[in-house]
Amino acid sequence: MSGAVDLIHLIDRFPTSRILCIGDIMLDRFLYGSVKRISPEAPVPVLRVKNEITMLGGAGNVLRNFVELGAEGCFISAVGDDRAGREVLQLIADIHEVEPNILIEKKRPTTIKRRFVAGGQQLLRVDHEEAHSFSDKTSKELIKRFDRGIDDVNVIILSDYQKGIFSDNLLRDMISLARKKNKLVIIDPKRPNYDLYKGASVLTPNWQELSQAVGHNLKNEEEMIAAAREIISENQVDSILVTRSQYGMSLVTADDYQHFPAEAKEVFDVSGAGDTVVATLATALAAGASMKESVELANISAGIVVGKVGTATVERSEIRDVIKNRSRGEGSEKALTLRRLEESLDKWRQKDQKIGFTNGCFDLLHPGHISLLKQAKSHCDKLVIGLNSDASVKRLKGETRPVQSEISRGDVLSSLSYVDAVVVFTEDTPQKLIEFIKPDILVKGADYKVEDVVGADFVQSYGGEVVLAEFVDGHSTSSMIERIES
Repeated sequence: MSGAVDLIHLIDRFPTSRILCIGDIMLDRFLYGSVKRISPEAPVPVLRVKNEITMLGGAGNVLRNFVELGAEGCFISAVGDDRAGREVLQLIADIHEVEPNILIEKKRPTTIKRRFVAGGQQLLRVDHEEAHSFSDKTSKELIKRFDRGIDDVNVIILSDYQKGIFSDNLLRDMISLARKKNKLVIIDPKRPNYDLYKGASVLTPNWQELSQAVGHNLKNEEEMIAAAREIISENQVDSILVTRSQYGMSLVTADDYQHFPAEAKEVFDVSGAGDTVVATLATALAAGASMKESVELANISAGIVVGKVGTATVERSEIRDVIKNRSRGEGSEKALTLRRLEESLDKWRQKDQKIGFTNGCFDLLHPGHISLLKQAKSHCDKLVIGLNSDASVKRLKGETRPVQSEISRGDVLSSLSYVDAVVVFTEDTPQKLIEFIKPDILVKGADYKVEDVVGADFVQSYGGEVVLAEFVDGHSTSSMIERIES
């Protein structure tokens, strides 16, 4: 695998990437709620909807992903002359990093996917679509705009969801035109006939799609490699990246093969993960990364995005954090920014998990700290630690403190199994952090009174609980330091 410094250097170059993406765009709607009963009308769950989110899906999700990574470029697609199509146009207009080229097909509806979610699980997906090909007039205009756009980009993505954008001839013409101009072409294939993708630079099928392409179920890695090389040979494809869910992904060329183990710590939602892989791969290649470096970065992105809710995206900072945490050791992935903490809180609440919070300097971890954290965890499903920053500790404890940096203190806390997240706060008290988290349980030592606990009034105002953990006498960081000095 590539070195951390090299990969981070490549991530810093992502804003130089220019990408052309063309494909089937759709509108993704997520309806989130809770299920408390079964319908008396039929044996089906009753979803009480609490929140609805609308976002770009299909090729639009590829667009969202590469823009979030810092890339710019051109986006080409078509929608129907309907309300959903107008929503798509507005969502794309809000993305200022790309030049939009969206055609209107008057006699065709815009594809909509509605997902109904409770407790982090999809109950049902409802699709509104017509998958027949677009008109010849639209296809001719698509190739014109494609031809105009490819000179100004480094990499081309053909996002084929089989919703009508790509006729067989249009696919072949676009690949041929791109290769004549020495442009890399990445395709996430959805059709079993890979003759249509002849001449592509990279294909990114999953295991099942590769099995369908060769006409039989693949039983092991050897068969997978052989199938990929068969397609490479027959269709003049440079490489195939096989995505393998919990097993990671595998890069196959005519004379080489490399496996990349899965990066995900927790799989929450796989919606759109393939789009994230394609977008990261394209962005990295456009920034000058090698194919193996690009796949490694795409694998990291996939591990991040499946831990999020819905068709999510990945930020460069999140990839950097994963790379840095590799070298810092096990557990350091629990040290979160506020943005990443917010995403974790959303995931946990989707699963109806109870969130607890406690805070402190934790300068030199001792039995009193351990007892507090164990007791805190016993009252909740997920425990978040608010950690005073170095500057905050210095203001509270004096110029000689802290003994350990906030990074070291965070790493030690993260290594504990009953700690789920560590967040550094810079203020003298955690009041703002508590208001941000809105924990169900607020825990402090029994050497405090409830009315003296910072944030107690706020937590109790919405029905949260304040717990005073049993105090372990005779242990404090200050006394430990005094004994060491004496």
